[in-house]
Amino acid sequence: MYKVMALDIGTKRIGVALSDYLLMISNGHSCINREPEDKALKEISKIAKENNVQKIVVGVPLNMDGTQGSQADDCKNFASKIEGYEIIFEDERLTSEAAEENLREKKIDFRKNKGLVDIESACIILEQYLSRK
Repeated sequence: MYKVMALDIGTKRIGVALSDYLLMISNGHSCINREPEDKALKEISKIAKENNVQKIVVGVPLNMDGTQGSQADDCKNFASKIEGYEIIFEDERLTSEAAEENLREKKIDFRKNKGLVDIESACIILEQYLSRK
């Protein structure tokens, strides 16, 4: 049995979420600083190893017309440096807005801790992936 990890890769932070072993539930895990990049990659690998992860779902922010812009290129470039795991790309259009709405509904003030939005976005990315499996 294994878990699936999801990453919401931003320019400053990376939100991390993990599935359960039944691949049904998405749980927020942590937020990693993106810089320095080698440290971020080591932290992702450490979390994956500790949680028996085999697949990593990476959110790719496509443009509204479905094309790939510079932000999507940046996410894919970062993901290409993660070694030892199957990488799956997931369209993450509008996940940040949905994450903020989810946190508002839970009455969680995220304005001073944007990492909470990144973690919630990673959960949404993982939920989208798991719902198709």
